[in-house]
Amino acid sequence: MGICLSAQIKAESPCNTGLSSKNVSTDGTDLNSTGSKVSSISVPPTPRSEGEILQSSNLKSFSFSDLKMATRNFRPDSVLGEGGFGSVFKGWIDEQTFAATKPGTGIVIAVKRLNQDGLQGHKEWLAEVNYLGQLYNPHLVKLIGYCLEDEHRLLVYEFMPRGSLENHLFRRGSYFQPLSWNLRMKVALGAAKGLAFLHSAETKVIYRDFKTSNILLDSKYNAKLSDFGLAKDGPTGDKSHVSTRIMGTYGYAAPEYLATDNRLEGQYSMDVAYKASTLALRCLSIETKFRPTMDEVVTALEQLQDSKETGTANGHVGNKPRNRRRSADDATSGGSTAAYPRPSASPLYA
Repeated sequence: MGICLSAQIKAESPCNTGLSSKNVSTDGTDLNSTGSKVSSISVPPTPRSEGEILQSSNLKSFSFSDLKMATRNFRPDSVLGEGGFGSVFKGWIDEQTFAATKPGTGIVIAVKRLNQDGLQGHKEWLAEVNYLGQLYNPHLVKLIGYCLEDEHRLLVYEFMPRGSLENHLFRRGSYFQPLSWNLRMKVALGAAKGLAFLHSAETKVIYRDFKTSNILLDSKYNAKLSDFGLAKDGPTGDKSHVSTRIMGTYGYAAPEYLATDNRLEGQYSMDVAYKASTLALRCLSIETKFRPTMDEVVTALEQLQDSKETGTANGHVGNKPRNRRRSADDATSGGSTAAYPRPSASPLYA
């Protein structure tokens, strides 16, 4: 399969997680139900070598020719998105054998191919294999396999048909329906659950790249965290913290450009909006003692989602109906799915 393993080659990334999972077979077949929450986990005392990471991962090892066929030779019209790592292509493989199939048959996959001249490299590629190859949670995107052949570095993910949260929040036009208040609360809760799993005592992973473009949505708007190239192990033993630096994407946009409140008019009560905003403000507190844990965030969001004041599907609050734009809820209930244009920077979707 073109894979060269060497237990003597030390990983370039700071990964030293020795997590073990029993939810995936050696050929990559998922053995757990989608309702499973955590995998069995153990942490080794020392960093693992590259060979140990690849040999112990529960992932399918693809050859470059396999993925070349699956993506129709990485055709430009198969591009789903581009990022710091490289381009992401849409492909198709057989659900049982993982062999390349014709477009429209088998299962859809997203193949991320490293750009040799890009901002990331082997270090980030190995970090993804290390973490997503051994961690499983309904709110983490599933890594199916990888390719390490000559200079080629590729990763194969499950396909996320609803795309990224970024596009639903900030894209203009008819392709992306604005998310309703209820769907936004659902996405926020799902993302929080993903972070809570990573921050748990058993896992202890610092994500370091939490942003809307890395929150992907499945067909039912379930949120999953993606892109673990910048992830790092959290404190272990008697250590209370680890040294790290700001990672991810820098940028600024004027508030009036990013404002989307008008899309939500009439879908929520002021009390619920105030509680959600207060929770967000606490998460941004400079003083760590004032910031809630992710478990606390999950609990708070669950309470808001279950609140009778959250809003109603027809966009009413109390007895005052208001007109509003069609939202993703409307599109879903109507049985139709909006077409998606090629995104600019958020991978794993169409």
